Amino acid sequence: MSGFLQPDPNKIVDIPVHQLRLDPENPRLAWKTDSNDQASLLRILWAEMAVDEVAWSIANNGFFRSEPLFVIVANPEERDPQKREYIAVEGNRRLAAVLLLCSEQSRSDVGATNLPVISETRRKSLDTLPAIIHPSRESLWTTIGFRHINGIKPWDSFSKAEYVAFVHENYDVPLDEIADRIGDRHDTVKRLYRGIKVLEQAENQQVFAKEESARNRFYFSHLYTALDQKEFQTFLGVGKEDSLRPSPVPDNRLRELGELLTWLYGRKSQGIEPVVRKQNPDLNNLRRVIGEPESLSALRKGYSLDRSYSIAIGDRQRFRDAVTSAKIELQNAKSTVVTGFSGEDDLYRIIRDINLLAQSIQEEMQKKRSQLEFDFIDQTESAATNRR
Repeated sequence: MSGFLQPDPNKIVDIPVHQLRLDPENPRLAWKTDSNDQASLLRILWAEMAVDEVAWSIANNGFFRSEPLFVIVANPEERDPQKREYIAVEGNRRLAAVLLLCSEQSRSDVGATNLPVISETRRKSLDTLPAIIHPSRESLWTTIGFRHINGIKPWDSFSKAEYVAFVHENYDVPLDEIADRIGDRHDTVKRLYRGIKVLEQAENQQVFAKEESARNRFYFSHLYTALDQKEFQTFLGVGKEDSLRPSPVPDNRLRELGELLTWLYGRKSQGIEPVVRKQNPDLNNLRRVIGEPESLSALRKGYSLDRSYSIAIGDRQRFRDAVTSAKIELQNAKSTVVTGFSGEDDLYRIIRDINLLAQSIQEEMQKKRSQLEFDFIDQTESAATNRR
């Protein structure tokens, strides 16, 4: 075994770049392609992962030895040390940046037109990269989970969920243990896993596919946040704990699952836009809407989320919201009248109409108050008569 670099999680070694490989199982790449082709992976990294930022940093400062790649041996059966290959389980963006900086052909292949041309000295310094060789992927999961799920270099929420599911299902690590090992104190691990299982079920049952999302970015956090709330759980017929399993949504609620995902993400093939544009306030408004039969029916008939929400909260809440909002806006107008009003007739007429409208509303409210007082006195007298 002389000449072979041995796994040692406490030792940084230098590995020639030509022996390093991008990781096709990287959570941020795996759901975008099932290809093991290095050129395809490099194109995805360039297009999706802001590799240019890393490349400029390496071009200017070099590759920091204090931030080694974490790698595993790709072909342990290979007897020639020069033909050994090492998969970068951690550090794919940095490896991609080096590959592009050192190869004009690679830059041309991915369309990287905005990268600097590095000096020969800098290029030579990138012939080898610092790395720590680990014995297996499984030995790395705690480190990667801490860094990218709950740590300093977070992945997007979908990639986090994919990794949680991979560790839980392939390494038989309980969700509670994953959460404990990566320092999760907010049930993030369970929420991510719940979301990925529901999405997988939707795709397996062909009620939705994430490629159908009408927006360029897939906002997975909309789903796992919704699934943590009672109204959405009731809508799908799942509980907080029994949803932490494969195919958690009952068969008789698959229609509702398709509806929910369409409201969250739209359907590109049908030209349907999502009703949830932002989590705040749209997701909360949707939660209220699906909790009331009348407003849910309105949403299903094609009414907007705003209109359906108005139905859900009822006239009493709408009146309170409208009056409160009007007061706030009038206070804003009052604070800027000196600098914001220059004598315009139309603005003067508008505020006059507001005054008349406010007086009319006040008169109606006074009539209602008087009627309520009369009804209360009448009920009190009737109750006294009955007691006698």
